[in-house]
Amino acid sequence: MSISRARALTLIAAMPALARCAFDRSHVRVGSKNFTESFLIAEIYAQALENAGMRVERLFNLGSTQIAMAAMARGNIDCYPEYTGTALIDVLHLPPIADSQTAYDVVARLFAQRYGIVWLRPSPMNDSQALATTREIAAAQHLATLSDVATAAPHLRLSTIQEFLARPDGLPGLQARYGGFRFREVRTYDIALKYRALLENKADVASAFTTDGAIESDRLVILRDDRHLWSAYNVAPLLRKATLQARPAIARVLNGVSPAITDRAARSMNAAVENSEADPADVAAAFLKSLGGRTERS
Repeated sequence: MSISRARALTLIAAMPALARCAFDRSHVRVGSKNFTESFLIAEIYAQALENAGMRVERLFNLGSTQIAMAAMARGNIDCYPEYTGTALIDVLHLPPIADSQTAYDVVARLFAQRYGIVWLRPSPMNDSQALATTREIAAAQHLATLSDVATAAPHLRLSTIQEFLARPDGLPGLQARYGGFRFREVRTYDIALKYRALLENKADVASAFTTDGAIESDRLVILRDDRHLWSAYNVAPLLRKATLQARPAIARVLNGVSPAITDRAARSMNAAVENSEADPADVAAAFLKSLGGRTERS
């Protein structure tokens, strides 16, 4: 991912800051995982809280979900953005749930019971798995749904990452749920190159995540999961219960911001950082400015 050098140094410096600031209760400590979208959404949360008059400590670039959850358990961070599908599958080890509200209800209930963590209001943004293609290929091959791809696959070339070929919710899951999906050719690429194969006519379909910046910048088409294989991946702020009890205004502020984080907004912001090398802090500030000051003061 492309971020400015100054911002990258700030994010890298966050790891030692975790130890330094672990017991500083004068700040709301906002964490993130280690990819563009997590930086962006965490920065939106942080700036919204600052706009509401709170002091914020940024502890970004923590790494995996497991590291972020451990930081929450230790009380090193108070809040970070998480996805319902990730919580469901990777943390709770439960099967995928396609319905957004049902997935949210399950993770909210079990996280409160098991971890003392509150799920605040989810965003409509759903960063689920997907297959994507160009508008030209979709029109020429009559592709609108995954069922269409399952049938047409013997004539299509797939561009993907290696992991997609083995995951139960990847190609094996598509074959089990839909039948078909026996592509004429399958090529694996680094994650940053799989869309280039589409644009260079080396592939007809690519594995995707629905809020990838390339969907926006390259005007790609997401093919509808008409048999509901993939889990919902709505993002929401996770907040330690103890922090919520001490500072309930945090929930009011973040619940006011979350509804504005849509698929289109996320794609646009991801593209600005990944393709234009914009600073995530500047992109987050512009997003919040566009809301017209809807956050509340504590």
